[in-house]
Amino acid sequence: MGDFRRIADRIAADITGGLLRPGQRLPPQRAFARRHGIAPSTAGRVYAELVRRGLVVGEVGRGTFVRAGAPDGRPGRVLAGAAGDPPVDLELSHPCAPGQSELLAPALAPLLRPDALGQALRPAAAEGTPAARASVAGLLARSGLRTAPGRVLFTGSARQAIAATLAALVRPGGRVGVESLTYPLVKEIAARLGLVLVPLATDAEGLVPEAVAAAHRGAPLSALYVQPTLHNPTSRTTGAGRLRELADCVHRLGIPVVEDRVWSFLHPGGTPPLAALAPGLVHLVDGLSQRVTPGLTVGFVVVPEDRVEAVARAVRSGGWSAGSFALEAAVRWLGDGTVDRLAAAKRQHARRRQRLVAEKLAGFAVRSDPAAFFAWWELPAPWRADTFTAAARAHGIAVTPGTAFSVGPGRAPDAVRLGLGSVSESRLARALATLAGVARSGAAAGG
Repeated sequence: MGDFRRIADRIAADITGGLLRPGQRLPPQRAFARRHGIAPSTAGRVYAELVRRGLVVGEVGRGTFVRAGAPDGRPGRVLAGAAGDPPVDLELSHPCAPGQSELLAPALAPLLRPDALGQALRPAAAEGTPAARASVAGLLARSGLRTAPGRVLFTGSARQAIAATLAALVRPGGRVGVESLTYPLVKEIAARLGLVLVPLATDAEGLVPEAVAAAHRGAPLSALYVQPTLHNPTSRTTGAGRLRELADCVHRLGIPVVEDRVWSFLHPGGTPPLAALAPGLVHLVDGLSQRVTPGLTVGFVVVPEDRVEAVARAVRSGGWSAGSFALEAAVRWLGDGTVDRLAAAKRQHARRRQRLVAEKLAGFAVRSDPAAFFAWWELPAPWRADTFTAAARAHGIAVTPGTAFSVGPGRAPDAVRLGLGSVSESRLARALATLAGVARSGAAAGG
């Protein structure tokens, strides 16, 4: 019994010492047994022990791959980043424009007077205020959606708007169609609400209407959740032709839609929202978190006229209402042009960072858009998403594995999403160069 543990200790030492690198494939168990002069059953125990220690991961039909890390959880020497380097967060992407605080401050100053502050700290209704509704309707009109202000409802954030809308549309146990790679928080929202997510096929144009129809024939879909503009994580944007096909499909089938537009401000003048093509079915979700700042958020949803009260009830029952202070600040920022100026600055910000991605990850399979604040990196063999994520973390860099976005029982893609907006450009450049080196070393070891 002790023999297999001693062999496992030697393999573990090779991993932590850097002789076996993250992503490297171990020999098949029979070949391992012959090499070490042991029985195949003993080799199986060695591999099981390495899995138990968190050093390797087994994939049915593909083999066993090195993850990363020593038994005490510390990274191996070959993976350690520079001593004293703070972590680099490429998981989140909260863009901040230069001089942002100076732009935001003037509109807030009048709200801090005692008389105004008392009013601004009162609870806000889901309907917000007439000024807030008019401001948001004006904002949306510039993106191609003309809507009556009375169809606008407010929440504390865009993710709360998604939760409230799905809660109003779908009963527990209901089926919600989503792109096969989707926003991770939608998976969490669905779990909390007791909803079943149904992965739907996509192509280079986005969600495939025939996949929606086929899933609906199998068992009715209660709703769809889609991200047609700068899809997270791939940054794909659906063209006008496909949007019309999708609008025709949901009209024909009568399926309500939640359209997530939180990144659409980076694509001004792009394709109009799906809500403009199917206003009676589409609930358009957007917000100011990415446009302005995640620290003082407002989300909003444009609801079909006959659904306003149902979604408002969901907002109230879920405790998802916007704060009055944030709502009043949003009205002022929209009215004085601050939101537009920040959006323009962030569009330039994104393009500079995408140029860094193109430079530092040249030669790799990276899917992105010049306007996006994230990139989808399809990893070179033999890397797995979890082993690469572990190797990146050992260098002090946090990335998001493809499993976070994958829906359904199929195998998750061997890819990671890189968030580009939460660190300085100089740190981003260094982090991307480091990740490129990690990817090349693993690929070389696997070859």
